[in-house]
Amino acid sequence: MDDQYQLSAYDYFLPQDQIAQHPVKQRDQSRLLVLDCINDTTHHHRFDSVSELLRPGDLLVLNNTKVFPARLLGRKQTGGRVEMLLLHFPEPGEQKKGVNMATALTLIKSSKRPRPGTLLNFAGDLRARVDTLRSDGKVDVTLFYPDTVNLESLLEAHGQIPLPPYISRPEGSTATDARRYQTRYARHTGSVAAPTAGLHFSDQLMATIEEMGIPQVAVTLHVGYGTFAPVRSEDIRQHRIHEEYIRIPEETARTINETRAAGGRIWAVGTTTARSLEYAAGADGLVLTVQGLCGLYIYPGYRFRVVDNLITNFHLPRSSLLFLVSALAGRKRILQSYKEAVRKGYRFFSYGDAMAIVTK
Repeated sequence: MDDQYQLSAYDYFLPQDQIAQHPVKQRDQSRLLVLDCINDTTHHHRFDSVSELLRPGDLLVLNNTKVFPARLLGRKQTGGRVEMLLLHFPEPGEQKKGVNMATALTLIKSSKRPRPGTLLNFAGDLRARVDTLRSDGKVDVTLFYPDTVNLESLLEAHGQIPLPPYISRPEGSTATDARRYQTRYARHTGSVAAPTAGLHFSDQLMATIEEMGIPQVAVTLHVGYGTFAPVRSEDIRQHRIHEEYIRIPEETARTINETRAAGGRIWAVGTTTARSLEYAAGADGLVLTVQGLCGLYIYPGYRFRVVDNLITNFHLPRSSLLFLVSALAGRKRILQSYKEAVRKGYRFFSYGDAMAIVTK
């Protein structure tokens, strides 16, 4: 089997203390590794200098999804503690006698797995009924809450931001995370994990880019918990990626197509944005207006139709996101740049530093 399809070929050494547990003090003061695939070189900068990579005619594409507080702490009818993680924003259901209902797929943690029919009580008049226990450990539930209350507001008031599993610290999720594990341009609620490349953009940096005359447009991809799912197939081509909701507005599609026609470069901020754009592209490379589920799986051998350059974070070993950046820049080049980042003390993963992959 070709090395580029072998899961074990996407491993790399990372000291535990280089997994970022907290964000840097200021968003745009993280470090930036620039991987220049044209000249096969790497350069090291501060993130606020990313604007210097942009030039007239370029277009910046962002993912404006918003993370919601999907982690809920409560108690079972018996009084035992329970923790529930919503794997997507709940879908509206029936309304009966002043009570709204919504359904969701969840993960539930408790001393004993609750049985179907069990009621779980959370703060703010929010309850859940266990409906179905799935074989993969997930649980279907129905949520109940007063019809005088907005569900998003209820979750904002009583839920917690669900940090990735590799962020492990005594204090858990904090009020700071509610602010910092969210992009400054987040608009549409629906993600359980942040599109982390966007966390580096401050209001000042966004204003600087706008003053340069570089347009910014947005797509929406709601990041699901499946983004953390491990790849178990040694032949990565056999992996099946999770589906996530995406929406590409007409204005965004039109601006991208006009930019490409004029010879401008498309900069995707984050792998979620890259997947959205490539999913929406036709065989001719034109981006279409799309709304639905995206299950596009990008790994080496894939030919990008839309994305020229990518701003992204450093990704976990053996992950589908590492495959995606390898498809854009080449596996050996990516792993070499990661090795250099480790040697130079870069911080990795969600709250870590960033890299810019330049292919055009």
